[in-house]
Amino acid sequence: AFTLINAVLIDPVGETLTQGSVTIESGKISNLNGKSKGKEINCNGKFLAPGIIDLGVKICEPGERHKESFRSAGDSAASGGVTTMVTRPDTEPVIDTPEMLEFFQRRAEAATKIKIFPMAAIKKKLFTRETTEMSFLIDKGAIAFSNGMESIAGNKDLYLALQYAKDLNALIIGHPQDYSLTLGASASAGLFASKLGIPSVPVIAERLGLERDLTLVEATDARYHADQVTTGMGLDTIIAAKKRGLQVTAGTSIHHLTLNEFDIGNYRTFFKLSPPLRSENDRMATLQGVIDGHLDTISSFHSPHDEESKRLPFEIAAAGAVGLETLLPASLQLVHNGYLTLPKLFKLISFNPAKILQIPGGVLEVGANADLVVFDKDIPFILDRFTLLSKSKNTPYDERKLQGKVNLTFVNGELVFQSEDFKVK
Repeated sequence: AFTLINAVLIDPVGETLTQGSVTIESGKISNLNGKSKGKEINCNGKFLAPGIIDLGVKICEPGERHKESFRSAGDSAASGGVTTMVTRPDTEPVIDTPEMLEFFQRRAEAATKIKIFPMAAIKKKLFTRETTEMSFLIDKGAIAFSNGMESIAGNKDLYLALQYAKDLNALIIGHPQDYSLTLGASASAGLFASKLGIPSVPVIAERLGLERDLTLVEATDARYHADQVTTGMGLDTIIAAKKRGLQVTAGTSIHHLTLNEFDIGNYRTFFKLSPPLRSENDRMATLQGVIDGHLDTISSFHSPHDEESKRLPFEIAAAGAVGLETLLPASLQLVHNGYLTLPKLFKLISFNPAKILQIPGGVLEVGANADLVVFDKDIPFILDRFTLLSKSKNTPYDERKLQGKVNLTFVNGELVFQSEDFKVK
């Protein structure tokens, strides 16, 4: 047993901050603010919160280990305070069979202490019309079904998948972009994309994608989570669906809350994402959706790409950014700027993802798994991408001034990360 003392406890459920202590025994929280037991670890007034649950992480094993391995992703996660990674199936080969899923999980367990909950593909090989064997995949531990960063083209194909998922009470995670409009596009349509001469997609593509998905969700009564809502139009569609009582939740990415389309100026491919960065009006609308509670989760959508895939002309460069290590400091910008409180932030990055996926985590309460992060929210630093533990260094926050540093990360009560300046004696 050991006790973390002199910490500011962040409770995302009660949305409170309290000075206190946490006692950990056998990997669980055994006491809050009680008498110390075992070794004492002084948090020196730092914040203590449930570990981050990052939804939509891509780990590139087995086929592209040079971009990211389980070990490097686990190290990145631990240093970023991420205790659970919910992983995408759009790997090479795709996670679309029970055998592939089992292989993925065995590799994960051997390489990292960070918890990994894998999603499996909705469609075999992502692009075929055949739905995967969801029932067998659930038996092997699939937590949800997704086609990664691809939207499903055929209405009937998605309808059948949603029907199947409904029968199994499985969660479908959609990437709501209209398939035909987004094909080949690299930026959001507008004066800026026209000026740069980049093939672009109108923001209506998000609304169309969502309207289609949610119409089919309504017809099947399936559980559905929209992974990244990034426009005012998309947000309105989600609000309307929730009002109608559909089993719908929605999230967004930290990049879309903190960056906008002007960041792609000079054709900087580290800012090429899927969906593309939006106008400042859409960024503010999305942020308002987070503040008002219409959007339920904030994630990094950690997408590792090597230099060869990014150092290309903008329209053919790979889309996506790494984010396991920057999710917390980037999200803390929303706290420093007064948009969110710390408990509200941890509701979005920890408690809500656990609730939506129906997995343990996201709470500071007796009996809960001791998946915890201790951090200083104020320490300023300039991000140097070459210091990231991820094998790929494709972050849009390179050379940005950020605030917030993780000191300790625990998974099931085991210390998996400690910062240089915060040694546990």
